Amino acid sequence: MSSILGIGLSGINAAQAGLLVTGHNITNSSTEGFHRQQSVQGTQIPEKTGSGFFGNGTVVETVRRAYSQFLDGAVLQAETQASYLSTYGAQIAQIDNMLADPAAGLSPALQSFFSGVQDVASNPASVPSRQQLLSFAQALVTRFQSFDSRLTEMRAGVNSQMTSITNEINSIASQIATSNQQIVLAQAGDQTHQANDLLDQRDQLIAQLNKLVRVSTVTQSNGTINVFIGNGQSLVLGTKAYQIEAAASSDDMRDYQLYYVAGNNRIPLSPERMQGGALGGLLAFRSQSLDAAQNQLGLVATVLAQTFNDQHHLGMDLEGQLGTDFFDVPAAAVLANRSNAGNAVLTATNTDVGALIGSDYRLERSGSGWTLTHTSDGSQTSFTSFPQTVDGVTLNLSSGAASVGDSFLIQPTRNGARDIGLAITNTAKVAAAAPILTAADVANTGKAVISAGVAVDTTNAAFATTGQLTPPILVRFTSATQYSIYDNTNPTSPSLLEANLTYSPAATNDLFPTAGSLDYGYRISLTGSAAAGDEFTVSYNTNGVADNRNALLLAGLQTKNTVANGTANYQSAYTQLVSQVGNRARDIEVQSKAQDALVSQTRQAQQSLSGVNLDEEAANLIRYQQAYQAAGKVLQLAAKLFDTILELN
Repeated sequence: MSSILGIGLSGINAAQAGLLVTGHNITNSSTEGFHRQQSVQGTQIPEKTGSGFFGNGTVVETVRRAYSQFLDGAVLQAETQASYLSTYGAQIAQIDNMLADPAAGLSPALQSFFSGVQDVASNPASVPSRQQLLSFAQALVTRFQSFDSRLTEMRAGVNSQMTSITNEINSIASQIATSNQQIVLAQAGDQTHQANDLLDQRDQLIAQLNKLVRVSTVTQSNGTINVFIGNGQSLVLGTKAYQIEAAASSDDMRDYQLYYVAGNNRIPLSPERMQGGALGGLLAFRSQSLDAAQNQLGLVATVLAQTFNDQHHLGMDLEGQLGTDFFDVPAAAVLANRSNAGNAVLTATNTDVGALIGSDYRLERSGSGWTLTHTSDGSQTSFTSFPQTVDGVTLNLSSGAASVGDSFLIQPTRNGARDIGLAITNTAKVAAAAPILTAADVANTGKAVISAGVAVDTTNAAFATTGQLTPPILVRFTSATQYSIYDNTNPTSPSLLEANLTYSPAATNDLFPTAGSLDYGYRISLTGSAAAGDEFTVSYNTNGVADNRNALLLAGLQTKNTVANGTANYQSAYTQLVSQVGNRARDIEVQSKAQDALVSQTRQAQQSLSGVNLDEEAANLIRYQQAYQAAGKVLQLAAKLFDTILELN
């Protein structure tokens, strides 16, 4: 009779366990990270008799959670990439919206500025036209600076988010370490039964951490999990948590860098290794899009300022003075690493703005010389001495000496949009005129025509004395095919400079430089048939207030390919930036939507195994209720049999 009671009691206990587990599942059906649990039953050891083995009922062996390492791992992998793309996309969308704005973008400001240049070319003596040009120029400068300020704010925002995320990572790491300790204590001495709810809590912490930065895990024999980030740095080892922090980079204090904190040491973490999650998205956005956008915008500003200045220098203003700087030209920046042991001072100069490519460089002292790395693509150049010119940037070691391992960050265009400025405010200083004036003698009998001429180098000695050309030139034909050049300082007795130069009536004849040594910083040409005795003069353009020749050349810069080794103009270079950012933003958006769909699919697959189905649990309630009632009937029957035996006695 005791065996019947025991069997009935085991059934009661098993049904009760089933009801407990089912109720636990139902109440946690909305709990994030919860895995469905189920009671696992087994038969008790049967009793051997002469008539065979008689069963002794059931036993609840354990409570097992529906868990698949493969499916849960797939969800983690999908979610960390989704978080990466979502963070990257939210950041780059800000740049895309700013640059591509048809009203507030750079294109309208560029167009207005060159419209102002065209207006000055049409009315070179007009003070209102000149004032309007300066106003448009200031608006363009302000637009550049505004864009740079916004990008700088975004850079500061990345730093702030990095600090917030690393603090959250450290907090979660500590919680995982604590969870490891709780699991060890809960499962101490008995690894056959798992602390399911504690495991779920720890898995959920890892899932949260994985959305911040991609992690890898290793499960230990005692039930703890070790967590690693980056290229294998330990974040959690058993019950001990380690820390990371975001602080100013040793290369550039404007950018935060990740450091691994080990005791009193701070070890820099490679940004390229910190992939996945929101943190990886921020780092990738900064290195791939933010840096590139700020460099490219600075490139346009730097090339515009320098090339416009170069042409402006070749003109003459309303006061008869040679043109000065129109814009303040941004300079290249060199940042010495704060960990440098040597005292070397490196300088960088943008000597050829047309060759700039909008990349940063890292220069490092090696045992055999120097290694220059393009941060944009990782390509390297090695050399042993200075000066060196790379992509239009001339590097020089101005003083001191470097130790092996010392490094410098070179940013030729990073500050271009920030540092461009308007150098003149006086309308009279706009150099719209050309500084040279050519003329044909009214007594000429031939049909030769002298060009208006263009200045190419106003630093030449010919322009050394303001307000005159040294020397003024006289061209005198001795025949239809020969001419001589004279110094016309004294027109009554000009001195011969070069004699009997060949002239071709059917061709364009460039006077400077000639077959001899004359080169006065300007270019003049003669065309058409000449006659003996014809004379032409070249002099300083005194009182050329109505001259618009240099203004026309300034206006021509709008469509002239002066950027990227002559492959783009200002507008197309900016358009290329807008296109690159826009394409990248759309690409990230498409990838993000696809990744969100993948997350949904993998989570659905995971939930099909581990999720709580309320309909199924409702059926289990009925099943276990019936089992409980049936086991109770067994006990009731055993009691009646026992009463019957007592009545026989």
